[in-house]
Amino acid sequence: MVSKIMLDDRVIQLSNFEEGKEKGLYTVSVTFDVTSEDYHDIATLLYNGTFDVKIPEKDIMFRGTIYNYSTSITNLYEKDQVGQYKLTLVEEKG
Repeated sequence: MVSKIMLDDRVIQLSNFEEGKEKGLYTVSVTFDVTSEDYHDIATLLYNGTFDVKIPEKDIMFRGTIYNYSTSITNLYEKDQVGQYKLTLVEEKG
């Protein structure tokens, strides 16, 4: 299983990874944990919406946009909490 993904230059450790192709374009669905301490940085990153996506373990790189995104209801403003994020990225046509 793939253990990490890079969005721009941010390395994110994964708990789940699925990949596919739709109309010749990569789709990647990932699940990862976010701690209270990392919440602000991850949220700020994801607000960008489009990223340079790198999956080093599969030698895959593409420009991807968020297609689907969800989080657990964990209050990450409270110290020492861990939330779960699910994210699906789709390769941009180009």
